[in-house]
Amino acid sequence: MTFKRNSWLTVTRIFGQAAAFGLALGVAGAVWAQADETIRDAYPDLADLFNAFDVTQAAALDAIAEINADPETMNARMELAMHLETMANMTMREMMAMGGHSAGEAAMSMDMDNPYGERETEVRVALLAQLRQQHDPAEAAISFRNGAALDRRAAEIIERGHRFESRLFAIYLDDSISDKRAAVQEAVAEYMSDDMHSVSSTPKNVGLLLTHPQASAFQTGFPLLRGFLWSNQWLRLAALEAVVLETVDSNVSGGVATAMERFWNKLGSAGGMTMFPAPVELPMAPAIAPNLYSQSMEAAIILDNLNVLETIVTDILAYPNLDNRPELIAVYTADFTNKSENLTDTMNYLLFALRGGIYNQGGPAVGELMQSERNRSRSAMDMQHAMIMSQPM
Repeated sequence: MTFKRNSWLTVTRIFGQAAAFGLALGVAGAVWAQADETIRDAYPDLADLFNAFDVTQAAALDAIAEINADPETMNARMELAMHLETMANMTMREMMAMGGHSAGEAAMSMDMDNPYGERETEVRVALLAQLRQQHDPAEAAISFRNGAALDRRAAEIIERGHRFESRLFAIYLDDSISDKRAAVQEAVAEYMSDDMHSVSSTPKNVGLLLTHPQASAFQTGFPLLRGFLWSNQWLRLAALEAVVLETVDSNVSGGVATAMERFWNKLGSAGGMTMFPAPVELPMAPAIAPNLYSQSMEAAIILDNLNVLETIVTDILAYPNLDNRPELIAVYTADFTNKSENLTDTMNYLLFALRGGIYNQGGPAVGELMQSERNRSRSAMDMQHAMIMSQPM
């Protein structure tokens, strides 16, 4: 796939390469297909979007990798690398002084509003066009394996996680399932049964998202794609929250339609202009899907661990001029599938998940929140906390 200025639409090559999907997944594929059918029967437009999310996320990863490998972007990559290195070497006090209450966001943006300019805009335009199309579910489900950015294991981890998320959605839609909690626990057990391709159901080290060596490369280098992909992630969680809420409260209805309307408002125009801001913090379950968290903390943590891993992988792909991306991605996939090391407790996980603020993570699925309830970003809050803890008593 070559992302030249006038030929990015060759992204469509990832379609039509997935004819053997059923043979690859076996029993797990049958369960996934049933979940997809359940979702499609209730919300056909949402089912189409879930398929398109996989297609566009895989295509975005390939686009980021190819932009980083293109000789024409060398100058932009060098400037971005210098910017990221400068930020990495700044003290917390310097970053706080630069950004005040919004130190993290101000420091990361500086003069890096859109390092790749028109190139990134063209990618987003093409991705939005793909998002509005219908895609064969079987082909969409193996988009990551058909892409070039990830190895087979990383691709299967992401695909398996997305199948698990679809199964959760189907459980809450299925009126024949009376004990939702038990069904979710069964789904968790089935997901965890493949140790090599399942992330931990215990929170991983929450600091990894902000402190790994390539941290913030994605949101700094590709702000338009960040907003696009995180809006997609917001809808996955928001739609799931909506159906869970309708299950636990019979007085609530129409939540999925509300979430979908808000999602399209966040995406805005093809070039990214919108009156409804996309998430500036990674959406996480306790903030966007609190009822899911109440129903099954394990399921919520699995989704969040998966989303943090995907963001770290995207950071690695977005960081300029690396020559060991596959090795770095392998390190983090091994870490997140490790069920006994580099874990944290539930309180630290909740603090981190909520610290970014509901509004900054995209806003509630069905409630109202017209302005941020936080006056600092997640990164700024972590920096302030670290400063306080480092000061002599």
